[in-house]
Amino acid sequence: MTQYSCGWRRASAVLAAAGLLALGLGAPGASAATTPRIDLKVLVVDNGAGQVGAITAELKNTGIPYTLVSLDAPGRPTIDAAFLSDTVNGTPRAKYQGVVMPNEAPFGLGPAEQTALETYERTYGIPQVDAYTWAHPGVGLDYTDQNGGWSGTLDGARTQVTAAGTAGPFGYLDGPLTFEDNDPSVQESYGYAAHPRDGFTSYLDAPTGGTLLGQYAHDGRRELVVTFAYNQNQQQFKLLARGIVEWLTQGIHLGQSRNYFSVHVDDVFAPDARWDTERNCTPGDIDCVGGGEEAAPIRMTAADAVYAAQWQQASGFTLDMVFNAGSGEEWKTENGGTDALTTQLLADRAKYRWVNHTYTHKFLGCVQNTATVPWSCAKNADGSTQYMSRADISAEIANNYNWAQSHGLSTDRTELVTGEHSGLKTLPQQPADNPNLAGALSANGVKWTGSDNSREPAQRAVGSALTVPRYPMNVYYNTGTAQEMADEYNWIYTSRADGGSGICENNATSTCLSAPLDTATGYASYIVPREARTALGHAIGNDPRPHYVHQSNLAEGRILYPVLDQALAGYKALHADNTPLVNPRQSAVGTELQRRTAWGAAVANGKVTAYRVGTKVTVTAPSGTQIPVTAPEGTKKQLLLGTAAFGTPYAGKRSAWTTPELLQSALTLNLP
Repeated sequence: MTQYSCGWRRASAVLAAAGLLALGLGAPGASAATTPRIDLKVLVVDNGAGQVGAITAELKNTGIPYTLVSLDAPGRPTIDAAFLSDTVNGTPRAKYQGVVMPNEAPFGLGPAEQTALETYERTYGIPQVDAYTWAHPGVGLDYTDQNGGWSGTLDGARTQVTAAGTAGPFGYLDGPLTFEDNDPSVQESYGYAAHPRDGFTSYLDAPTGGTLLGQYAHDGRRELVVTFAYNQNQQQFKLLARGIVEWLTQGIHLGQSRNYFSVHVDDVFAPDARWDTERNCTPGDIDCVGGGEEAAPIRMTAADAVYAAQWQQASGFTLDMVFNAGSGEEWKTENGGTDALTTQLLADRAKYRWVNHTYTHKFLGCVQNTATVPWSCAKNADGSTQYMSRADISAEIANNYNWAQSHGLSTDRTELVTGEHSGLKTLPQQPADNPNLAGALSANGVKWTGSDNSREPAQRAVGSALTVPRYPMNVYYNTGTAQEMADEYNWIYTSRADGGSGICENNATSTCLSAPLDTATGYASYIVPREARTALGHAIGNDPRPHYVHQSNLAEGRILYPVLDQALAGYKALHADNTPLVNPRQSAVGTELQRRTAWGAAVANGKVTAYRVGTKVTVTAPSGTQIPVTAPEGTKKQLLLGTAAFGTPYAGKRSAWTTPELLQSALTLNLP
């Protein structure tokens, strides 16, 4: 943590003595003649540090309104009493329910502003997060050279949430929390671990016994002190972020957060082409040149289907089977007229969720001209792009759905994933959606169509339907064994000098392997841990987007299961039973993303008003807007007559998307 000089430390200590410790203006609420109104919004004071950015990202991702004041911005507002509070109809109003600061006394904040903030926090009982600071008495800690204190790299450190932490804002965590150490050659985390002084309650202990995070209560104020560096993508921050937000808002805030994980298995009933380890391409694919016979395709067997059902039951996790019935019928015709796989999957039909993937997996975008490599869009005589017709697209959707209905598959008509996400724009060849796609979706009742998150991470409209971005997992569709997977991975992520494709070289989105993986062991030792960590990172980040793989990954070597097993085991080891993984189907994911977009727009446009007066919370928003709220257990929703329990339990709180009751203009909650 070399960016902080000794001069910074001395200045910080002076400010702490002058500001944090010297003032004693009484207990919280002492100056309020009546119960004050506390607006449900957070003030973020930003000096450009990554730690403030991480907490800000968590607020945004949760759906919590905030006001950001950049300390180095020209013409920024002055943080004074008028900026922080006023009166509404004679009631004192605190404009912010919590304050995020870069540290306890940041440069760029004038002494008068520091005093105004401290006075405000005392008066209204407003908590403050110090996003990252060093250990010293000004934040309730010994120096690191006293009583066994320590500072240094935390990579791989095994820390422990304390009893006070689990009894308080971190009650959703279970077991030790190990800091990431993804690259032994790179310092990833730095921190200060020190012995707490009076008024300090540790929530996270370092291996040395000192604290890395805790509450410092002093002079009528409360600060959450963080003494380790982090960014918003690191696992340790993602795990602690929920608790930081709950502490900051005292467990009452707009927005909600869940941990989501869904896995789509594409091409069920169909075979998938196989990677050629000699030619480094997939024969049968239009971009694989050089001739040669196609290898035997990869397709699940009845035994693979039995295993999938058993794995689901043992894991308590449901897979989404994204199916192509027509491709399965073609396979059956070409292989003697019987199909044990289909028979077994239909016997277990109720154990899975089923998603329409079109009847024969046709490409639904432009007509592909395969005479060129890469392929291009065929042209009409007038030079315009030649597209698959609306009738042909509609047949692919309807035939698959009708087959499912006739075979007893419980399929949601509103859900669709097109083959290769085709029909949607595909750069660089097809820069716009097939203009016939939207009408076909509407005619078949499709409201949610899958898209590739690596290409289009934002939800968007396709006619009357909305996309549901899906994460592609690095478990490739054209591999059925660990050896094939490691070989193709080497080709993609190894430099030309090491025998790879060189795709990874000079690529802003990837890096090359330092050496090719051993194809006998590389999948288990290198690829599985990386993919499991990536999947777990999405799951603990309040990200509902599903992941997708292919039926080939449940066949032969069954290479998907080690990734899922490691991700699920990692989650269970870290989380208490009150915080289960949410496993939503595609329509639920689409609805969640749609609500978030509408909510974010309402907040950004200043259309939301929310505040707490004592134990009563009032929220107004545009008519029809779903409002996300998180509140303590025991919270009741005010009905027209009487009350009802609010929301559903998650992570020790209750939360929900909700609206005012009939004939009510505002949402009203009664806190316990």
